Amino acid sequence: MPHKFLTALPVFNEAKYVNEVLDLVKQNSKYVLVVDDGSTDGTSELLAQRNDVIVIQHEQNSGYGAALRTAFQYAIENEFEIIVTIDCDGQHEPQRISEFVEACCDGVDIVSGSRYLKQFDEDTTAPEQRRRINQIVAAEIQRRLGIKLTDAFCGFKAYSTSGLKKLNLTENGYAMPLELWVQAAQHKLKIIEWPVPLIYLDEARSFGGVLDDASTRLEYYHLVLDRSIAKTEQFA
Repeated sequence: MPHKFLTALPVFNEAKYVNEVLDLVKQNSKYVLVVDDGSTDGTSELLAQRNDVIVIQHEQNSGYGAALRTAFQYAIENEFEIIVTIDCDGQHEPQRISEFVEACCDGVDIVSGSRYLKQFDEDTTAPEQRRRINQIVAAEIQRRLGIKLTDAFCGFKAYSTSGLKKLNLTENGYAMPLELWVQAAQHKLKIIEWPVPLIYLDEARSFGGVLDDASTRLEYYHLVLDRSIAKTEQFA
């Protein structure tokens, strides 16, 4: 594969999965970065025992968006052409990394994983409320930004660093992907979706505090979308 690519994992309290996932990622990617976002469950100690991955530590938990921004910055500064992001909770299959890298070429800026593009044998059932929120947000992104997505929130993605350099992301939390879509539309980045299996290992997984309530979460997503669109209009 001709591209120099980095695989990055934002990690927060993943002691249960981290070594198993990283072992698989290392089989599929030469360069691996873990952004440990202030873990307190022993994840940091497990990472300290490994010498086959790069680790950047956030002193305190700053949020999913903040961890991704750190990874993007690292990829740009170290002159990687492509960065693949993958979650560390076991729901993404590292053997698909090369597919994402290969798809992220010929002018494609973002390859976004979709759990709803096609069915796989290993699919599980998505928690109803999460699927519903994803559908609502994806429909809103299409209506307001003109980006056709079937999955607004899959963490398995590949980005060209040349595309990322055009963005100025500031959101720290779970809704950072919404700000990303807004700015990607503004800069006319080329986006494609790529099918991945729908695997939920932990349906009760927490978003943290008030965001565990579905209506609060949807409200928060709308707020970030509105704010990001208003910001791009301001500088248009």
